Amino acid sequence: MIARKKEFTLGLILLVSFFVVLFIFFSPVFEGKNGLDYLDSLYNSISKGSVYYIPKLKEEAKSFNGANVDLSITMASGAQAQQTSQLFMKAGALVNVTDAKLKVAGDLGKILDACLADADAMYKNDGKAVADKYGYPERQALFNWWQALKGADKDLLAQKKFKEAKTTANIGKRGVETAYNYYQIEPQNIMDRLGMVIFSLLFYVVYTMWYGFAILFMFEGWGMKIEH
Repeated sequence: MIARKKEFTLGLILLVSFFVVLFIFFSPVFEGKNGLDYLDSLYNSISKGSVYYIPKLKEEAKSFNGANVDLSITMASGAQAQQTSQLFMKAGALVNVTDAKLKVAGDLGKILDACLADADAMYKNDGKAVADKYGYPERQALFNWWQALKGADKDLLAQKKFKEAKTTANIGKRGVETAYNYYQIEPQNIMDRLGMVIFSLLFYVVYTMWYGFAILFMFEGWGMKIEH
């Protein structure tokens, strides 16, 4: 039996309206996307502008111009090794491929600079330039760079070339990985979307409380109380 009809009715209205809003939120009414995808795209586009490290990484790479290295890198497969060999050869390095293994000899500064040029193109959503350069999909090219730099970092550490290894790993993580993850996302300035950002944060807080109060009023309407 309902003890307090007014409170129970209020809770029921809040609960029903909560699920109505939830249904709308997960419908494709936000520029053809549901609310979750829309907000995810919004925050990705805003965050993209704050992770552009490539100019700074290019300065780091310059310090290794003229530093010749011999690298032994193992890729996941022979096909990937063949694809990756093109990356290094375009950078002016000599490459020998045996199954999934690469033997690379070249100027580390030039190799890193070539890698960052591809990452920069991908960050700016110019994947066609990368695909045309190597003759296969741009995402695969950047993934190959990322995998190759991981192998190069490991080999440089084994050679006790710690400065070279640190820069190589840094470029792989902050340059290549970031460009890959944000590819085809258009960057936006947070000040241009400040109203939507504030609204989304307030909505999250209010919507969470909305459900909590709906349950609270319904239980109180039933006459249920927490007692010591």
